[in-house]
Amino acid sequence: MRNTTKLKTLLIKYTISLDRNDDEQFILVLTDKQTNESELFEGKSYSIVLNKAYSHLLKQIKKSAPDS
Repeated sequence: MRNTTKLKTLLIKYTISLDRNDDEQFILVLTDKQTNESELFEGKSYSIVLNKAYSHLLKQIKKSAPDS
């Protein structure tokens, strides 16, 4: 899946803040639009933090899905 598609999917549920620190690490903060809960992800590249955030989204969806 392309990074653009992952980003669009994340933006449905989260507000996203993306930054880069002095150590050249990318920092992505997800803030849930409904609950205002935040998660922080760090990595060497944009792709790494985006993949971590997308994996987090999938875990949240799986956790909130009713058992079939």
